[in-house]
Amino acid sequence: MAKEIEEKLLKFKFHILFALTFSLFIIFICYLAPSFVDIINYFWPLLVSTALFLVAAVVFDRISPPSPEYPGEKAGEGLLDYVAGELVAGGGVVLVAEEKIDEIVKTE
Repeated sequence: MAKEIEEKLLKFKFHILFALTFSLFIIFICYLAPSFVDIINYFWPLLVSTALFLVAAVVFDRISPPSPEYPGEKAGEGLLDYVAGELVAGGGVVLVAEEKIDEIVKTE
């Protein structure tokens, strides 16, 4: 019976050795690492300022819902059109950057 157990343990000798080494490594790291309270004491200004920023963001989101410039326009759609190269002029004329590029290429 003891010989069978020894044979089975020899099958897993590398697994057991790795688990033992890893456990000792984790214990050693925990021994050297600073305590959780020390980490909180060091980073408390960062944690507090982040929490205040998130609270302010939530409050501003609740009290000032986005209002579109034109009725029926989704929020941010005008900015996306501007970034995409389209500019809406006063009379509803749409100037596209591609047309300007085509004009420049034709003149050359």
